[in-house]
Amino acid sequence: MNLKSNLLRVLVGAAMATALVAGAQTAPAPAPAAAPAPAAAPVWSVGTIDFSGFVDGYYSYNANRPSANSDFGNINQLYNFNDLTDSFNLAAAKLSLNHDPDPVGAHIDFLYGRTNSLINGNYNSSYGNAPAYTNADNFIEQAFLSFKPTKAKGLELDFGKFVTSAGAEVIESKDNWNYSRSLLFVNAIPYYHFGLRSSYPVTKTWTAGVQVVNGWNNVTSTNGGVTVGLTSALTKTKYTWSTNYYTGPATTSGYYAQPTTTQKGFTNLIDTTLLLTPNAKFNAYINYDYGQTRDDLKDDNDKLLHHWQGVAFAAREQVTGKAALAGRFEYFTDPQGGQTSVYGLLHKGQELEEFTGTYEYKWVEGLLARVEYRRDWSDEKFFTYGNTNAKKTAQDTVTLGVVAFFGPKR
Repeated sequence: MNLKSNLLRVLVGAAMATALVAGAQTAPAPAPAAAPAPAAAPVWSVGTIDFSGFVDGYYSYNANRPSANSDFGNINQLYNFNDLTDSFNLAAAKLSLNHDPDPVGAHIDFLYGRTNSLINGNYNSSYGNAPAYTNADNFIEQAFLSFKPTKAKGLELDFGKFVTSAGAEVIESKDNWNYSRSLLFVNAIPYYHFGLRSSYPVTKTWTAGVQVVNGWNNVTSTNGGVTVGLTSALTKTKYTWSTNYYTGPATTSGYYAQPTTTQKGFTNLIDTTLLLTPNAKFNAYINYDYGQTRDDLKDDNDKLLHHWQGVAFAAREQVTGKAALAGRFEYFTDPQGGQTSVYGLLHKGQELEEFTGTYEYKWVEGLLARVEYRRDWSDEKFFTYGNTNAKKTAQDTVTLGVVAFFGPKR
């Protein structure tokens, strides 16, 4: 059994044991004798352990009609999680167990489906036609212990595997404005880290934190050192400004990224998002990312130094109590092709743009549907179409996604 499996099993066992002990020691407070408050969303819990989860499925149509015989297979290129096309697919099924720190807590997310394959699967360049990520036998999205000292004025420490603080979007589609993930989510930032993170409310509106982790998207570090993350979130009534900085000998998130194995290889990422919340119905954000990797690999097919950057603009309007509209536009540049090269087919850089328009309808509490149109452009002939390996400079898709979810945080 490898070290990664041992670490995850020990962590999961410890987290569940901690939550169960906490549940046995703390009885829920009795209901007050006064008139009850308005009914809230149902809470799925056992003792002090809260349960939540969802099932996320979709159908995607790609106007280029890429086939399984093309270079990339029948996928929506540069997409994550809803990348398989022209068929019904399970994007993700998730079950979460959470015990808030009092002062010790635990959180575990079990994840299954295409999303898990892309997060925890292994890239295999000899896999044939895409998808090139093999199915994962690791179904843990997050698993960490939390400690919140009672006299530490809000300081919280987490240890284990947790999702990155970078980015304006998250892995779960229901918690984003659009169904598909942005170019920045796919190509500019990591999915997760393993290590220690902290957060501390410096003032009533500003929270800062430090992370010491094993780089990007790995549990057992092979990068020759740790990555340090600095996080900041300033929350005001009309806006929230978040900034994250990661630096260390880490593997980047791109398709063609290679790991650094000594401290001579280094990756830096600056991520910042300004979320505008002028009223309850309309929100918007601007997300900017700049990354740079200096590899210690020096063969003919590798760039010693590559960098990337991009910006995303998004807005969402709650049209009625059940319906919402959202739009997103992005520009992403990858001059050396280090983040967007796939299978070694495109060794030169490219510039990308994408527009996404999404209509959302919440049928009942816990069930929502999204219909989405998206167009991606490149200044290179990058997108395959038909049965051949011919390429186009654009890709148009239409997607229907349905998500059913439950739990205390809806």
